[in-house]
Amino acid sequence: MKIFSAEQIYAADKFTIEKQQITTDELMERSAVQIFNWIHTRMQGAQVKIHLFCGIGNNGGDGIALARHLQEHGYNIAVYVVNYSKKRSKDFLINLERLKARKVWPEFLDADHKLPEIGRDDIIVDAIFGIGLNRPPADWVVQLMGHLHSSEAFILSVDIPSGLYTDRLSADKNSIVRSNFVLSFQAPKLIFFLPETGVYSNQWELLDIGLDPEFLMTTDTDYELIGKNEVLPFYIPREKFSHKGTYGHALLIGGSKGKIGAVLLATRACLNAGSGLVTAYVPECGYLPLQTGLPEAMVITEGENFISKIEFGLSPTVIGIGVGLGMDKATAKAFSDLLKTNEIPMVIDADGLNMLSEHRSMLDDIPGQSVLTPHPKELERLIGEWADDFDKLEKTKAFSKKYNCIVVIKGAHSITVYGDKGYVNTTGNPGMATAGSGDVLTGIISGFLAQGYEPLKAALFGVYLHGRAGDIAVEHTGYQSLTASAINETIGMAFIDLFKMPEQPQPQEQEEQGQ
Repeated sequence: MKIFSAEQIYAADKFTIEKQQITTDELMERSAVQIFNWIHTRMQGAQVKIHLFCGIGNNGGDGIALARHLQEHGYNIAVYVVNYSKKRSKDFLINLERLKARKVWPEFLDADHKLPEIGRDDIIVDAIFGIGLNRPPADWVVQLMGHLHSSEAFILSVDIPSGLYTDRLSADKNSIVRSNFVLSFQAPKLIFFLPETGVYSNQWELLDIGLDPEFLMTTDTDYELIGKNEVLPFYIPREKFSHKGTYGHALLIGGSKGKIGAVLLATRACLNAGSGLVTAYVPECGYLPLQTGLPEAMVITEGENFISKIEFGLSPTVIGIGVGLGMDKATAKAFSDLLKTNEIPMVIDADGLNMLSEHRSMLDDIPGQSVLTPHPKELERLIGEWADDFDKLEKTKAFSKKYNCIVVIKGAHSITVYGDKGYVNTTGNPGMATAGSGDVLTGIISGFLAQGYEPLKAALFGVYLHGRAGDIAVEHTGYQSLTASAINETIGMAFIDLFKMPEQPQPQEQEEQGQ
């Protein structure tokens, strides 16, 4: 699914209006009807008081139009116009007159106005600012936002939480509405998935307002949302007359004294992801744990407590390196020597990334389209500090282009960057913030590369499957007890889930729903 920029959304509106020969007001009415239907389906006329705070632009126009539909269906509403400017959009004014014609008189709020009373059990509709916000809200509007939060009422935002920019971070966290739920039009916004801005949208859902499919399908975007529908076409089925050699040979290099578990997790994940053969390259202290804990894997050892040189007499289809590897000088030299002679794509994680950031000249030797999987601190060491999440993404794109590599920025919504394009993952949960989870991801991506998946597809598929395995596992463990081993055990279930059809209601359930 494409993630459109604010400019592209405006262009989609214009394209739709011209092609479908409708007015801007008619498009606004579509939005209001969709929001109303969403609310009405869930509330069914319940007499909870709904406070609608509407700006004076098109986002406010959506809120005013919504108020009309709520009033027509008997809901208990209070409408407020947040009068932050003398400028008003044409469609806002049209809908304001329609509301007044129904004898609903909004209360106009300004800097001198008393803040309205809001009960804890009431509902707030936030339609103050939309995606067009380009300057900080006035101080009195910020105070109003604080008043909304202090009421502890449920906050439903129209399109995006008011106060959020779509392309940069606000300097004042108090100038942003913290929404319990966001109803966004047609396509998700990038700000829903970034750590610094996603915290303002607890949950979100898309409403189809009929933007023209031609525009949506033919317009390229800088970011895409990756879910089951996007990764399913990547899947390479197994052939009946294939054998283990058909699915590649992964070499996983890592481990040091006290950190052999990282290699064990990655190696198991690589096998679970489908690699035909897997060899773990570890120091001597890792031989027994690997051979006893994972009999399916082969093991090569070098060094007693850490790896000091890397030499192997095999031809792997992928090399995964870094998990638990350590930072010894001899290890760093061995890694550097490997980079100078190896030409196949690599998956580089953990200490492999740390050595790249400490020895910058090694970056020039990374094989093309290798996959780097940093967590935020490792990423900072590679690309430098960033001003905000938007700056982080731009710097990651520049890094990716410079070194022709794929960068997986691990997080709540892991974002994979290759060149100028970013891919936002939809699977995963907070329980996956646990030791060893990243090692499992390294193993999965290595397993896909071993089987012949293109590097970018291997990264996207790997990140998705890793998160889905975590989502399946957490149903049995809860967030706090989820471990990397549990994620490993559910990789197979995540594969099965790819082909699972949505459950249909049973005949009895359908009958009950129709009553």
